[in-house]
Amino acid sequence: MIATNYSEVRNNLKTYCDKATKDYETIIITRKNNENVVLMSEEEYNNLMENLYIRSNLKYYQRLVESIKEAEKGNVKEHDLIEVD
Repeated sequence: MIATNYSEVRNNLKTYCDKATKDYETIIITRKNNENVVLMSEEEYNNLMENLYIRSNLKYYQRLVESIKEAEKGNVKEHDLIEVD
């Protein structure tokens, strides 16, 4: 995570955008009165939103956690994919 001020980001926007997208850095843009902003890649943002969604549905989240535990134990089955026309 990188913390820098607004002027630095404004003067070097491409550099900070590249750090966010290519290096997966999260940039905290500091502003007066603690009105800070976070700059991150769209991919990281989408992952964060997906995680929040999954965790907001307790039943779905518990099923996912249980499935991961079963997979780690080796309790998995292979299935052929069905093509949908």
